[in-house]
Amino acid sequence: MEIRNIYCIGRNYRLHALELGNDVPTTPMVFTKPTHALAAMNGGDIVIPKGRGEVHFELEIVLRISERYTSGMDAEQAFDSFTLGLDLTLRDVQSKLKAKGHPWLAAKGFKQSAAIGAWLPFDNLEQINSGEFTLIRNAEVAQLGHPNDMIFSIREILAFIDAEYGLGSGDLIYTGTPAGVAKLDEGDLLEAHWNGEMIGSCSIR
Repeated sequence: MEIRNIYCIGRNYRLHALELGNDVPTTPMVFTKPTHALAAMNGGDIVIPKGRGEVHFELEIVLRISERYTSGMDAEQAFDSFTLGLDLTLRDVQSKLKAKGHPWLAAKGFKQSAAIGAWLPFDNLEQINSGEFTLIRNAEVAQLGHPNDMIFSIREILAFIDAEYGLGSGDLIYTGTPAGVAKLDEGDLLEAHWNGEMIGSCSIR
């Protein structure tokens, strides 16, 4: 299926918002990435920008809108698959943009900033909400996430994006990252695990 729009939810885990010194949002914070930001976490290299400050990792559950989607569908009908993805962020650039009240595109939309693992079938919300996802960095746990800790549930995110911006088949939704984000270094080895099973990996170059 062709991927069309990439919607991302910012600050959707309370501890992540607090670790960056941000207010906890009262409505979903939505930003987008261009499709040119997509990259596969298939064991190869992800090339991060150089000379633009720190690049941080943020592991997230990513949901894909189904081919049969029509506006207003329930989550069980709206999604056909899910995976784990990296929302890579130029943190120094983002901090400067935030201070000026500018959009985040320069910090969030660079090439290979939206890496995704292997797609898994989406059955129902309980399958997601009862799961656990982990980012392993150089053989150590860097992030551990539980979907039930989201500030805005998947149903709330789906309804909000549909009402405000529209959704269609092939759209992706990055659902937010838990605490533990940190700076990437060249040579880092990253593995994304869903319920203990690795579904994506990459090397940072």
